[in-house]
This record gives sequence, C-alpha cells and structure tokens, in this order.
Amino acid sequence: MPMLVSIDNGGTLTDACVIHGDRVFHAKTLTTPHDLTMCFVEVLKEASRKIYGEPCLEALLEQVDYIRYSTTQGTNAVVQRIGPRLGLIVRQGAGISRLIRNDDERELFEAMVGDRVGSLDLGLDDEAFEANITTVINHLMSQGANRIVVSLGGETLIDDESRVKRVTLLRYPRHLLGAVPILYSHQLSDDGDDARRTWSGLLNSFLHPAMERFLYNAENVLRDYRAKNPLLIFCNDGTSSRVAKTIALKTWGSGPRGGMEGAKAIAQHYDRKTIVTMDIGGTTTDIGMVDHARVREQRWGELESIAISFPLSEVESLGAGGSSVFRVVSGEIVVGPESVGSTPGPACFGRGGRQATITDAYLLMGIFDPDSYFGGNLRLDIERARAAVQENVAGPLGASVEEAVLMMERAYQEKIAHAMAPQVKHPANTTLLAFGGAGPIAACGVAQHLGIGEIIVPRLAAVFSAFGIGFSDIAHTYDAALPEISAKGLQETLERLAARAERDMFAEGFDLSECAIERALTFARDGVEAAHHLNGEIRLPEGLRPGDNPRVLVRATKPIPHFSLRPLDTAPASRATALRTRQALGTRVTPGRDSALVGHGRVDLPLFRLEDMSPGMYADGPAIIEEEYFTCRVPEGWRFAINDNLDIVLQHTRSRKK
Repeated sequence: MPMLVSIDNGGTLTDACVIHGDRVFHAKTLTTPHDLTMCFVEVLKEASRKIYGEPCLEALLEQVDYIRYSTTQGTNAVVQRIGPRLGLIVRQGAGISRLIRNDDERELFEAMVGDRVGSLDLGLDDEAFEANITTVINHLMSQGANRIVVSLGGETLIDDESRVKRVTLLRYPRHLLGAVPILYSHQLSDDGDDARRTWSGLLNSFLHPAMERFLYNAENVLRDYRAKNPLLIFCNDGTSSRVAKTIALKTWGSGPRGGMEGAKAIAQHYDRKTIVTMDIGGTTTDIGMVDHARVREQRWGELESIAISFPLSEVESLGAGGSSVFRVVSGEIVVGPESVGSTPGPACFGRGGRQATITDAYLLMGIFDPDSYFGGNLRLDIERARAAVQENVAGPLGASVEEAVLMMERAYQEKIAHAMAPQVKHPANTTLLAFGGAGPIAACGVAQHLGIGEIIVPRLAAVFSAFGIGFSDIAHTYDAALPEISAKGLQETLERLAARAERDMFAEGFDLSECAIERALTFARDGVEAAHHLNGEIRLPEGLRPGDNPRVLVRATKPIPHFSLRPLDTAPASRATALRTRQALGTRVTPGRDSALVGHGRVDLPLFRLEDMSPGMYADGPAIIEEEYFTCRVPEGWRFAINDNLDIVLQHTRSRKK
C-alpha cells in the first residue's frame, strides 16, 4: 500500500496528513517563519511519532511514496513586501502607465520596482542595440536592481525579447558570479494583455529567490534521508510538480486551493451540488465555492487586485482568524485584520501576547479546556486571557468579561457571515463545509446568520487543506494564443504544446503515454469565457473570430494515488451518550436569520471526543465535540451525526433532511 504525505505550511501552523492504506494520521507544529525548513522537518517528525510511537523521520521517509507540499512563503513575501529589488525593461515609448491603474498597483509597483525602469530602442542596428542594452542593464544594477524583468510588448514580442536574450547571454553570461537573473515575459506567458503579462513577470521574479532557496533546502532534506521520490510542490491550479518544474507564481494561494480540492472531493462523494467553504486558521478565514463538483476559478486570476496571466481559484481571504486582534473603536468591536500570529500568539498562549483574540474569548467561555488544547501540547492561561479581554474589550465597552466574550463572538461570526453572504444565493440548497483549526467552533453561528441548515465538519478539519492537497496529481498545463484561425494553426499549436508536455513529463520521470491528455480551445465572446473541448475531433468552433481571443490549452496528467472516501449510510443510527461534561457559558440561539447567541450563565455541556465515536452516532445540541486539534461547538437547535467517514454532519433541527 502506498504511503502518502501532504504538508500545508501556513502562517501560524504547519499541518501534515499521512495516508497509509486505510489509516490516516495527522500532525501540527508551529510555523517557524525565520526558517521554514525547520517546521517542515518538525511536522514530519511529529507525523512519524503518531505512526511509530516515537519520532522516527528515517523510517517515515524510507516508506513514503509521495510528499506533496504547499507553502505560504510566496503569499507572505508579497503581503510583507519582502523580496528582491526588481528592474523593469520596456519598449521605448511604452512607459509604465498601463501598469499603474489603481492604488494597489501603484503601491506594489513602488515597493517592488520604484524608479528602476529602463527602455530599449528596438529600431537600432545590432552594435547600437547591444550598447543600448548594456547601458540600460548597468544603470538598473547601479540603482540596486538584483533581478530584471524584460517585457517589451507589441506584435513582435517574442522575436524582440529573444533578440535581447541573445545579447544578454553574450554580455552577462550566466556562469559569472555577478550575472543578474533576467526573466523574459514571453517565457512565462504569451498572454496578449501586456499589463497582465508584465505583472506576472514582476511577481514571479519577486517571489522566486525565497521560494527557490527554501524549497531546494526542503528537497535536500529528503535527499539526505534517501526518500524514494522528489518533493512535489502543490500549485494554485490544483496540480503538483517537482520543484525544478514549478514557477514561483504558482505557489501563491496554493494552501487555500488545497482546501478547495478537498471540498471538491467531498462534494463529489456526498453528492452536494453547492458547497461554500469556510477555512478559519490563525490569521485569516478563506472563503470559496464548489459548484457541481467544480472549484470556482477566475480565468485571469487576481493577486491583491492585480490581474495576472494565470487562473486562480476564487478564494477570498478575510482578516479574521483565531489569532486576529479584537479592539474597540467608537464603542464598537472591530475584528482584525491585524493578527498576533503564532508568536507571541493570543494572550492565553502565555508567550507575551497582550491583545485579545477569539481564542482567549472561547477559553473564557469554557469552550476550550486549557489542558487539552492543541492535543495537550499547549497549555492555556485563563488569567492572561481574562486580563487581555478586560483591558482591550470589556473595559472600553463598560461590560463584564462574560458579556464581552459573547459580544466578541457575535462580532466575529457576523464579520465572517457578512463576507460569505454574497456567495450564498440559495441557503436552503447550500452546504457549509467548515474546516481549519478554528472553523468548526464557529460553524453553527455563521451558518445561522446565513440561513444555512447543513454543515459538514470533516474529521480532518484541522488539517483539511493538507488533506485536500493529497487529491492532486502530477500535471502540467500549457496555454498559448492561437496564432491564426485555421485548422493548420490549431494543429501546429497543439503539437507544439504536446512537445513541451513530453519534455516536462520526462523531467518528472514519466513518459507522455502514461499521462491523460486534455485539450481545449478557449475564447471570450461578448464578455463570456467559453471552452471548446478537443479530446475527440480536432476542429475549430463555428464563427470563431480573432477578436474572441482564442487560446489553446493542453493539460498532461499523471495520476498518482489518492485517499479513498468510504461509502455512506452503511452504519446503523444510534444515539450517542456523553461520558463527560464541560462547564461553559451556556447560550441559546434566538430565532431568525439575524440570530444571536445569548448567554444565560454557566451550564454543564455534554462533551464528546470524536476519536471515541463511531459511524451512525448522533446527538442534539447544546454540546461540544473535541478532536485533538479542533473543537466543534453544537448550539441548541442543532443536531450532529457521525457518518461513515467519521465526518461530523450538523443540521438545524428545523431544516433537518429526512
């Protein structure tokens, strides 16, 4: 049986999911932002401890068949504006106004490029042209540029940039220590939109050094332990590939895409037509949609409101998570977007944090047990939490601490529900999939605000993005403009892309004959994107025009093993009996779409441990369900049931499906 490992490196925590036959193990460690290789190794060690009873990295890496990995390193680099100083070379007369059309583009361009912009006169003859290039590059380097992007635009883009490349290879050979790395925009994408293509080149160059350094370090760790196969990088298009075959820009948002791949698998297996996802971690809530088992995507993705040349899943990141800072402004509670992260963390972590967070609030409400939190590996400090809430929320509001934590919870849930509301068109036909370490605890409250009556909390909710990464295959996608609207032009483009696929799959260790090949022609007509599949007869759609921006897509996929979900509804129903209780601030749900959780003193709530429960068990709220790394809160008015995959299915009692 294959052993599969998936790792999701988040801003606060790093998660691992190990699948060995029908057994699943999962682990978490704190992210070490100063050295991501450290938390990569530590989470593998923790996973090995779960499997073998003690840390044994050697044994794990000897057995593992595939390791698929996703990291927030690229996302954090752009958010924090930490990266190389870029230089940009454009065609003379082009300028940069086309790149700066809004405040986001202006601010990011200033942070990455600033005034390090040079232009080339493409009308010069060879000797003068070489001198022009040398002068421009030397000037950019003297201004501090340590990476350069060449984006010339125009109908002769490829020929012009290739001409520049020939000169730079001669004048700045790559074997020299001082050679400046240069990216030519057409090699990344042949997108005809000059702004999108240029921004893609700039962002990829900005992300590249840190990603390259860390990912090759991680791969070297595996090589040192003689792992069977090279490290696979999970990308934001739902595919995986070797480090050497992955561009840095494809790692942006790859963690949230892992959650969406898991949601797609749940939607297919459970036959849910519409799923809205809520992935709450330490820093953000990531919101996405799966319609008819398809992840919603933007054909031209947006990164911080900046359009790029590659697709991105439609995942909205909201600054509200378990470590988000709560404060009072003009008598109102404000949630985030600032976060205390893992260091110093919420006040209750006892690491010096003094800001109030929802983690502190749930501890004070009695929902969390200070001794069992995070698998018992992180003891929580109630008094520090109380002091933080009193100083930052209760005091400014003139409320008691117990009143304040209820108001914090309401503000937290309302913020998340408000961000999700535009996605939920038909609540009665929508299922909420709640995951992330902090997703299950808020799920019922958020669903109640939205009018959603069904929630699925996966048993691997705390590591669900890592779990979802495990549904990816090794694949490469190629996208090229159709040079001429003719059968000949289409056939030649398909052959050119197939040749690239053959080379890349050979580098992955596979022959193209082992891969599934998908081919399509995409075009935009009247502002609507359409796809004409070419897996059968190779022909052009009728009425295709140059203005439709026709593009040819080829995807080569080498399937690798995935986790298999169990068939449903095979276990008999039985009412669960709680052997323990936990004293917590009791709540009731007020009726209506704009409901609220209202406190009414401390009560003993039934406490269930997920690992002690069997398929078919059910019970009514109020109750608390604990797993090693997450807590699911079941308020009054909700019923939970454990299905055959040990996922928790929650239904509002008034909308429960028969």
